Amino acid sequence: MQLVRRYRIPALCCALAVLVCELISQPYANMGICDDGPYILVAQHLAATGHIVYNGWSAAMLLWQLYLAAALIKLFGFSYTTVRMSTVLVAVLLAFFLQRSMVRASISELNATLGTLALVLSPLYLLLSATFMSDVHGLFAIVLCLYGCLRALQAASARTAIGWLCFAIAANGICGTSRQLAWLGILVMVPSTLWLLRARRRVLIAGAVANLAGILFILVCLFWLKHQPYTTPETFRISNVPLAHMAQVFLHFFLEIPFLLLPLMVIFFPEIWKGGRRSLALVSAVILAFAAEALYLRRLPFLEPSLRDAPGCDWVTIFGEYESIIHGNPPIFLKGPVQFLLTLACLGGLLGLVVSLFHPRSTRIVENASAELTWKQLRILLVPFAAGYIALLILRAASVANDNTGMLFDRYALGLLLAASIVLVRYYQDRVRRAIPLVGVIFIAVVAAYGVSVTHNTFSLYRARIDMANELAAAGVPTTATDNGWEFNLGVQLQHARSVNNFVIALPADVYVPPPPLPAGTCEVNYYQMTPIIHPIYGVSFDSDACYGPAPFAPVRYSRWLAGSPGILYAVRYVPFVKP
Repeated sequence: MQLVRRYRIPALCCALAVLVCELISQPYANMGICDDGPYILVAQHLAATGHIVYNGWSAAMLLWQLYLAAALIKLFGFSYTTVRMSTVLVAVLLAFFLQRSMVRASISELNATLGTLALVLSPLYLLLSATFMSDVHGLFAIVLCLYGCLRALQAASARTAIGWLCFAIAANGICGTSRQLAWLGILVMVPSTLWLLRARRRVLIAGAVANLAGILFILVCLFWLKHQPYTTPETFRISNVPLAHMAQVFLHFFLEIPFLLLPLMVIFFPEIWKGGRRSLALVSAVILAFAAEALYLRRLPFLEPSLRDAPGCDWVTIFGEYESIIHGNPPIFLKGPVQFLLTLACLGGLLGLVVSLFHPRSTRIVENASAELTWKQLRILLVPFAAGYIALLILRAASVANDNTGMLFDRYALGLLLAASIVLVRYYQDRVRRAIPLVGVIFIAVVAAYGVSVTHNTFSLYRARIDMANELAAAGVPTTATDNGWEFNLGVQLQHARSVNNFVIALPADVYVPPPPLPAGTCEVNYYQMTPIIHPIYGVSFDSDACYGPAPFAPVRYSRWLAGSPGILYAVRYVPFVKP
């Protein structure tokens, strides 16, 4: 046990588990995945010239992750996979520090390890970790800040506490340059820590000065970003927000959390039977509400994984992958019975958690009096952070709602998942049972297998789209005459133009040029206004009869783990066929 504690074996196991799962999933594809294609090209330019030059797609600053990716490009040469491996490296380190943060939050080594694995082996985390998106980098900045704050709270001397506070501020400031949302560490989490340390005057004064320096660093970075050409600054417009729509968006968003933390939710399932009449009344009310919604929708309202109203809106869907917006209906990954079982598990765990909150005090396990971090300290550290995080999500959702595109993606929940996982594990340990039961371990393994399959299936689909593009190119069809989904089209646009044709670009002024309309009858092209270089004759579809029917090219099959059959992509005509 001394060797285990000395060499942090459980934390290393968490990090290794992430790496192994990523390698098994084979996450390679020579094109952009969701938003990361333009980001990768910025990193390539940085490695080649030493200068950061944006290309009209990024609202995130990206600085920290760009330099890390550029270093890997210098070492191993450029490829999309090389750049994405920088995110895998960060994800592995994040798993290590998350486990240590949970231990510092007075969670046992075993529970901290299982709680960490429940998050870092989830399909959301594994898939994001294999891309060059900024989400994992931002979460890394938050975890480092949390770890430094916990160490400062538990430091024996003022000098050590000040050192850890400086670490938290510096790590959050530098790593937060990838995703500005992560700066809530400096803006909220560190001030909360200073409040807890207010009795130690020397620590309070030194920490406040250091935090002011961190805030100044943030302001300088934002000022620098504002004056960079071809950036897309985030703007918040919250006038005339449709409240009913907003409520629906956030209801769906928060109902994703039980699924994304499924192994931590199912362990509360047995608590349903311990609540007596109150528990029975609660369960009955939820069942009636569920039945009423089913009657209203005329179908079973599966909570998780949910397709909701728009295909392609989530990283975790019934297709088991982040669905690119291409024509046709992709094959369903999880069938109805599996969705129902997942809904039952999520809903049951959530109800069990609620019931446990109303248990009589005498039935609870008394909190360990020797715990290094009290519940009060944990609340002060995490609740203001979560509140600030949700406030920014409200601003984000309200802003896009004004554009009639209001949606909160699952990946926006990563910061809340971090706080929720720590609170759930600590609560279960202190108030329910000392150790997470075997069923939690089983569900961690099941969710990890699902996450690996989701990641593999996603990249397998993108590789199939590359194969289709190569087939069309070999037949003499230029890439500008093919609609291969907006991610691929962005890459084609940036091969022929200085930037994406994005109306949000602030500098230089009037860089956006409204594109001419496509010829009458042309099949719809998503984000055509941003990629006007595309004038499609052919496109890629899940359905051979989409648009104007099949084109004279062979379909491409791609593997889908844990699915009953492989996926198939077809080339279809985007313009009416005219006989010679």
